[in-house]
Amino acid sequence: MAQNNNNNNPNQQKTREEKLLELRADGRDPYEITKYDVTHSMTYIKEHFEELEGKTVRAAGRLMAKRRAGGLMFADVLDRDEKIQFYLKRDDIGEEEFNRFKLEIDVWDVIGAEGVVFRTAAGEISINVTSFVLLAKNLFIPVKGNEYVKNEVSDHDIRYRQRYMDLIANPQVRETFKKRSVIIREIRNYLDSRDFLEVDTPVLNSISGGATARPFITHHNALDIDMYLRIATELNLKRLIVGGLERVYEMGRQFRNEGMDLTHNPEFTSIEIYQAYTDYEGMMELTEGLITHVCEKVNGEKKFTFNGTEISLEGPWARMTMKEAVKKYSGIDFDAITTVEEAKAALASVGIEVEGDKSIGEMIALAFEEKAEEHLTGPVFITEYPVEISPLAKRCPNNKAFTERFEVFVMGKELGNAFSELNDPYDQKERFEEQVKALEAGDDEAGMMDEDYINALRYGMPPTGGVGIGIDRLVMFLTDNTSIRDVILFPTMRPVDNK
Repeated sequence: MAQNNNNNNPNQQKTREEKLLELRADGRDPYEITKYDVTHSMTYIKEHFEELEGKTVRAAGRLMAKRRAGGLMFADVLDRDEKIQFYLKRDDIGEEEFNRFKLEIDVWDVIGAEGVVFRTAAGEISINVTSFVLLAKNLFIPVKGNEYVKNEVSDHDIRYRQRYMDLIANPQVRETFKKRSVIIREIRNYLDSRDFLEVDTPVLNSISGGATARPFITHHNALDIDMYLRIATELNLKRLIVGGLERVYEMGRQFRNEGMDLTHNPEFTSIEIYQAYTDYEGMMELTEGLITHVCEKVNGEKKFTFNGTEISLEGPWARMTMKEAVKKYSGIDFDAITTVEEAKAALASVGIEVEGDKSIGEMIALAFEEKAEEHLTGPVFITEYPVEISPLAKRCPNNKAFTERFEVFVMGKELGNAFSELNDPYDQKERFEEQVKALEAGDDEAGMMDEDYINALRYGMPPTGGVGIGIDRLVMFLTDNTSIRDVILFPTMRPVDNK
């Protein structure tokens, strides 16, 4: 068997491939093994040491490091959650098997072992190996000896493209995605315990609707029609409210054909929740309770640290109208503005250029985005959005130019968006018509007319509150990751030129 010589060896991959060929020629091809009966996880062994001490177990995982001290061999083996030491003593396992482990088994190989649980003289819980088996050969890893080459496993482009390597090399990455799983589970637990019903609605739709975004377009060959990957689940979920389901939610992928940055990926995960007989005030209570519950379950307390800033989720969360936020952070008082010209002049006075024809409502939203958002450390509910940018929200009874809508902001970023849902079919049709005009005028993010949804509203939708929350962004906050690519296992990447 070839010597283990991957320390500073430029031909490491060739060396490992040669080892595999020799194993196959010797009738010990690891890829012919179909299963390995693991009796205990590494975590269980450590947590139940007193119960297992002196007993035989079978464990398996990836070899992360190995070292030799005379007639002893120490190997750190990692399964999904925990690392444990495999201890091989030449006098116990025999010369042949001891040398086989030394020569055949390399760092990042997948191995299984049977042995006795014990604690070393240094106090480390270990398995005294009596037999082992190579389950999968690692043919190339970015290591010199047992150390990771930093420019390989810290390069973000390589990490995102080869997430498997990233998960092996970086324990904090594994923790992020295990926490993501807990976050999703706890969201479901919270809603299910409040009598919400999880449902599934189509990803492919004949029209694009439910949000303001540029869709992905595909073609259905059998029907010979273009179809749209969903940009939101809203309209289908509200059809279910009309049908009497009363409390529904859906968590899943949405697709928006837009740019990519630290907080945006073309496909992302969101949850939309709808409840009959409540309004956006009810959605504020639900949103605050849900996010606080998830944070406490994941992090053990009602606060988290993001990018060096500690955010407390202790309620009640702050509330501010959009006009109040604009006035506070820009000085513009839109209550004193009555004409479009006055609004343009006010924005110009604070350095905001208004392009094209915009209504006063649209300029309020522009001023908010430019001057207020970045200051919202939060959590804070921003309420009462202009009707022009809220085509699916019910108007405020005391001011028809604004809607019963909120967005919740944390660290200057929107985390959730909610409405008192518009259930007037006539008003809804007029707002769809305005969206169609914008689409025809060249706004490729504007929505389309959905005649069937109008028809559904004619059957009668009860007063309803709805909220959408970005799962990826929530995971970013609760795991202290500043890039969305760090919380999506396989983010969208530009293809590599194979040449």
